[in-house]
Amino acid sequence: MAILAKDIRSEVRTRAALNAIVLFSVVTLAVVSYATGSFGLSPEVHASLIWIIVFFAAMAGLSRTFVVEAERGTEVALKLTASGTQVFLGKFLFNLVLLGLLDLVLIPLFQILLPIREANWGLLGIGLGLGSLALAASTTLVAAIVAQAGVKGALFTVLSFPILIPVLVAGVSSTRKAMDLAPWADAVTEIQLLVSYAGIMLTLSFFLFDSVWRD
Repeated sequence: MAILAKDIRSEVRTRAALNAIVLFSVVTLAVVSYATGSFGLSPEVHASLIWIIVFFAAMAGLSRTFVVEAERGTEVALKLTASGTQVFLGKFLFNLVLLGLLDLVLIPLFQILLPIREANWGLLGIGLGLGSLALAASTTLVAAIVAQAGVKGALFTVLSFPILIPVLVAGVSSTRKAMDLAPWADAVTEIQLLVSYAGIMLTLSFFLFDSVWRD
């Protein structure tokens, strides 16, 4: 919790990650809204666009989770004062908070610029929430790996995309079904996949993170 509080205080001061994810969402939605004009988007396009924004906004906002520690000279202090598991949990919770804020900003922006006429809002929210959980679980470990590399740049996105394909596929599918007003039972497979994926990635991260962080 101390690491989470530290990262939140730092983000409140700089707003680097939050500005990145919010500005990416606003610019993308504004461009698509202008390009489509008065033409309505199908549920398939709406769902795909939501997850494209979530993915690339996450890549822009979460890539520097551990890089900033090295740049500020706080990496050694973290290694001396906290275990690998504690560091992982603090960073994971911070990434989850950022993605939660992205979800809260994204849907109102959609309603303003590209209105969703009708949807099963409960299913849509659960799909976004579980997708964000799975994203945070996997990208936290990837960010730690990237921080150890000499060339960081686009490496975060390159490593994350293959890992996150199941999340994106299940997320788009559950969101499309929500916009088609499908009942909850129709999206059980997608929800189970997102929950299982998040659980697997969290378990792997607990086993692997300490080695990545210390070495």
